[in-house]
Amino acid sequence: MPDLRDYQKNCPRKARTRHVFFRAFLDGQWTVKGFIDIFRNVYTISSDTKIISKILEIHLFPKILQFAQANDYKIVLADHQNYYPDISFVKANDESIRFAVDFKTTYRNPKKPHLCNGFTLGSHGEYFQNRSSTKNIQFPYNSYSGHFCLGIIYDRVYGSTIDETKTHQLEELRSISSVVRNFQFFVAEKWQIASDKGGSGNTANIGSINSIADIINGQGMFSKLGEHWFDEYWMNYKKITVTDSGGGTKKITTL
Repeated sequence: MPDLRDYQKNCPRKARTRHVFFRAFLDGQWTVKGFIDIFRNVYTISSDTKIISKILEIHLFPKILQFAQANDYKIVLADHQNYYPDISFVKANDESIRFAVDFKTTYRNPKKPHLCNGFTLGSHGEYFQNRSSTKNIQFPYNSYSGHFCLGIIYDRVYGSTIDETKTHQLEELRSISSVVRNFQFFVAEKWQIASDKGGSGNTANIGSINSIADIINGQGMFSKLGEHWFDEYWMNYKKITVTDSGGGTKKITTL
């Protein structure tokens, strides 16, 4: 797959900034301040992660499309909201060449800023175990040449300066505090940043590591073992039974 990280090196000098994919003020604030209606009223957004994630995806997409076109790829969006992946890169002149890319956004731990909240890396259910399955996946898992995460880590802005109940006029736009700031981008194959723990509740999701330095450098639980071990572990997660020290049995849930 063409390297997203090389895009910054090869893009025009005018666009070569610290924030490659979207503009931010010099103080690190996000340029998105809220929603506007036809009466030019601005409604501030909350720091809800689902809202932030969706707006970031929308903000990123024009650059993703530009990147794909520059490298002779088509973009195929997921047919349904719960499908994996978010986007599929498909080679324009050879549709058998595909790459899965998921958008991932998370925030830094304010008390331990070297850690982030973590995120999920897709299901380890049907389509992960049966690699030819088309259930909840755009194309069969084994038809992708690689599975990548394009991620953003950011700071939430805490304090009394953000009032979600207040309506602003368009002329006040620059005076509205951003709800997030200090973006950091990463690109990694998902197996490189995976943990050995589930990602959320009772759902069959693979969890990520939460050390930011390890995420940026692709140093997850399986980074030294390789993708084969990642696949083997998560295809058999909670399936293999072993004897514990007390003579009972337990399911394997740690690497």
